Amino acid sequence: MTEPLAPSAADADGADGAVPSRRAQTIVGGAVLLVAALLAAGALQIPGDAGYGGVGPNFLPWLVSAVLAACGGFLLWEVFSGGFRSLGAPGGAARADKQAFVWVSAGLLLNAALIGTVGFILSCTLCYLLAVQGLRRAAGQPAAGTARTWAVDLFTGFAISAPVFWAFTQFLAINLPGLTQTGWL
Repeated sequence: MTEPLAPSAADADGADGAVPSRRAQTIVGGAVLLVAALLAAGALQIPGDAGYGGVGPNFLPWLVSAVLAACGGFLLWEVFSGGFRSLGAPGGAARADKQAFVWVSAGLLLNAALIGTVGFILSCTLCYLLAVQGLRRAAGQPAAGTARTWAVDLFTGFAISAPVFWAFTQFLAINLPGLTQTGWL
């Protein structure tokens, strides 16, 4: 059985990206706790009048805040009891893929700009189409720009967004922008 190698000086301070330093790990745990606190502060601003089933509109923000606080506390406990464990080697490319970022950003921005005009289904389908095309290009898939791939991605985006729209509008009675006033598109 071989013993693990002792971390080098570069590993100890996280300079080469192999192992985050204790300071960096503490910052991560503290940041998660800060987000939990900010979410809890926001939840205080939401009226707590119970709605259907005794659950008010501030329930979900409080739940997420509590879970984030537990995660942040666990992360800090790990830092102070020896550091993050079972960290794998850093993955991904050495540099950001700007083309993929542009594709995904365009999908999100067009979704936000068009949702009130063309409705939820079509804007979310477009968002899915552009985001998946960007991710395909980032992964280096050779078929990313073919007509068949575009058609499959378009159909898949529609197949995801239409049932979501119908579930929210028809079953949950939540208003989402539609293309028509029928509630089905």
